Amino acid sequence: MIYLDNAATTFPKPPEVEHAVMAAFHTIGNAGRGAHAATLDASRIIYGTRERLAELFHAEDASRIAFTANVTESLNIAIQGLFEPGDHVITSVCEHNSVLRPLYLMEQRGVKVTYLPADSKGRIAYDELENAYEPETKAVVIMHASNLTGNVTDLEQIAAFTQKHHLLFVVDAAQTAGVLPIDVQKQKIDVLCFTGHKGLLGPQGTGGIYVRKGVEIRPLFAGGTGVQSYSRTQPKEMPTLLEAGTLNGHGIAGLYAALGYLQKTGIDKIYGREMALAERFYNGVKDISGVKIYGDFTTKNRVAVVTLNIGDIDSGSVSDWLWEDYEIAVRAGAHCAPLMHEALGTKEQGAVRFSFSHLNTEEEVDTAVKAVREIAAG
Repeated sequence: MIYLDNAATTFPKPPEVEHAVMAAFHTIGNAGRGAHAATLDASRIIYGTRERLAELFHAEDASRIAFTANVTESLNIAIQGLFEPGDHVITSVCEHNSVLRPLYLMEQRGVKVTYLPADSKGRIAYDELENAYEPETKAVVIMHASNLTGNVTDLEQIAAFTQKHHLLFVVDAAQTAGVLPIDVQKQKIDVLCFTGHKGLLGPQGTGGIYVRKGVEIRPLFAGGTGVQSYSRTQPKEMPTLLEAGTLNGHGIAGLYAALGYLQKTGIDKIYGREMALAERFYNGVKDISGVKIYGDFTTKNRVAVVTLNIGDIDSGSVSDWLWEDYEIAVRAGAHCAPLMHEALGTKEQGAVRFSFSHLNTEEEVDTAVKAVREIAAG
């Protein structure tokens, strides 16, 4: 198999991740639920992972990071926990359903949402930010990079806007955590939502949310925390405020190992390798007759995603041929980004996404280029 679907989940994982998960099955108990060796081992792993995440994202304190099952849960915590009826939120048409659907839910509850438009290359209309502002505006919720086009959002420009108007800045880092440098303090990010199974190279079922000190957020869940058991309400201190119930200790053990791998290898080196492979693929397919590529390739500020269509062929059919005839795994269809497809004009056809890992090879990329050429010719 040639796996080119890393924007969905990275594969394969570093061997250290598998070993850490297997070791955790033999060593850890339930963190914070006792004082014996098994629970203490779990607590050490979980705290160590918080520290590594805080270092990666330049958080002021490891306690500001709570664990979740994935970025979708993190975004639901943020969106449902920050806004009230009467609030106004600014987002964009480029967002994933993990942002859109919680916002649609909040619209039903009386929150107003403005969706910044995008052009035919999927570039956000930043010049519409000031026009979108209202006295009731409370936050901007935005992706760091598009899972569909690979375009990277100008967080600095949006941060300048949020700082000017004293707004909250909520960032969906699903496609960039572990890929691009993130500094929540320098970039003025109030809430960062991320997943463990993509660029962080960890297991599925892991993720987290960073919440800046002073930001008040309602917990999405309530339940056991191992502390303040006689209180009728969820503890107000981070991270237990947002962590009800038993954490995915085995997955977090794998995430701890994955973060160690990233530290050892260097995210700059990983990113450079991924982008070199994506550029090789892009240069190989961009001039093939009938191939249309989506996204802004006039800038190097991208993630390693190349999305395309071949003529008017349904994207699902192209994906099927790539798998059945070439054993190339890609993603086709709507990519959970419906408003972006409307902006790109691909609502009916969908699109075929190739997304690259630093563990892919030049030979795999060249095979994918050859496959696209042959499908287009046929």
